[in-house]
Amino acid sequence: MTVKTRFAPSPTGYLHVGGARTALYSWLHAKSKGGQFVLRIEDTDIERSTQEAVDAILEGMKWLGLDWDEGPYYQTKRFDRYNEMVDKLLAEDKAYKCYAPKTLLDEIRAEQEANKEMARYDANHPKIVAVNEAATEDQACVIRFRNPKQGSVVFVDEIRGKIEIANEQLDDLIIRRSDGSPTYNFCVVVDDWDMGITNVVRGEDHINNTPRQINIYEALGAPIPSFAHCSMILGDDGAKLSKRHGAVSVMQYRDEGYLPNALNNYLVRLGWSHGDQEVFSEQEMIDLFKLENVSKSASAFNTEKLLWLNNHYIKTSDPEYVAGYLQWHMDQQNIDITNGPALTEVVTALAERAKTLIELATSSRYFYEEYEEFDATAAKKHLRPVAKEALVLVQSKLQATDDWSIENLHQVIEDTATELEVGMGKVGMPLRVAITGAGQSPSLDVTLALIGKERSVQRIKRAIEFIEARENAA
Repeated sequence: MTVKTRFAPSPTGYLHVGGARTALYSWLHAKSKGGQFVLRIEDTDIERSTQEAVDAILEGMKWLGLDWDEGPYYQTKRFDRYNEMVDKLLAEDKAYKCYAPKTLLDEIRAEQEANKEMARYDANHPKIVAVNEAATEDQACVIRFRNPKQGSVVFVDEIRGKIEIANEQLDDLIIRRSDGSPTYNFCVVVDDWDMGITNVVRGEDHINNTPRQINIYEALGAPIPSFAHCSMILGDDGAKLSKRHGAVSVMQYRDEGYLPNALNNYLVRLGWSHGDQEVFSEQEMIDLFKLENVSKSASAFNTEKLLWLNNHYIKTSDPEYVAGYLQWHMDQQNIDITNGPALTEVVTALAERAKTLIELATSSRYFYEEYEEFDATAAKKHLRPVAKEALVLVQSKLQATDDWSIENLHQVIEDTATELEVGMGKVGMPLRVAITGAGQSPSLDVTLALIGKERSVQRIKRAIEFIEARENAA
């Protein structure tokens, strides 16, 4: 049997970190078994579902690289199928009409709570029986599933082990509203059946839904998939992950300069492990992932760990891969890369220090455009009159060379220091400030090579003029 999993978000908000991890686990389980992964949009909550949220979910899935084999399916386009199955249960007396208004149900619930009874729907309550007996066929009603009254629902969760819920704890849930629209718990079952879902991987907040859904599978004569419920993710402070922890949208992590493979690597380790290994390629995740190795305990989100991983991926990934995602940030910062080196070369030069793609973009600006002014601290320290001789000589040597290779540029700097009988730092630091405007950059030979001869010579001239103006003002 082909393993088939699904990710089925409700489009009432963005794709957040918890949802992304669930999608990743579901995706990995399918891929690790050579199976298929289905994307389904559960949009039966028409009032709260929005197209904006649908678009954000699809964008987030694509950015993470969690490609789907089927879908996206939309529940709102399958109402005829759901109603067909509701009518089937009605015909088999596995569902029934209920005419009790919400006001009556609220009244009964209040009575139950006052009597310290379990607050639940009771089809045999005298007031509900009276309303149903007095109703006419043309009166608005809901359709309720006739849940078994005896025995228990038992299932083996692939993460949590055996779970058993007594049927007496489950009431007769509504499967079609009075406006004719089917409800979540019913639609899910029909969808999983029709789509051949074999494994349901979802958050622990759905554990209470599972026994209800299992009873519906059985009533329909549908195969029951295996279930795996993932624990919640906590924030850095140990509280449930929320907007104040930055858990607004997966795309926020793109906006903050994270690579998708870094976020995926981080998310897979939020509850799953393989020995002490921290860094996993996508193929390693597929090959090693097992649901039974997912922890039952909640996981704490650690931003510092994510930053460390992001820096690792910026440093070690193919520069083409990094450059592909860096381009978006260059555009956001209005850095035009047409007048400068290839973005891959800049990635190679700057990746070591960058924790995020925002930092990488910001620190690359001087490769593509002129800086407005020298960094005040760097200029005060290194663009002093004593540095003028070194800058004049190195400018002359660079102007005269036709070999703008990294090796030759290194030799030019070294020859300048030798000729002046000073240490490399006496030449290198003023030169660095001259060509970048600041006190930090990759190695000078690489930096000069990427900036190019004409601009490098012109910037050194600008630094010399800065020193001369400083001398004249003294």
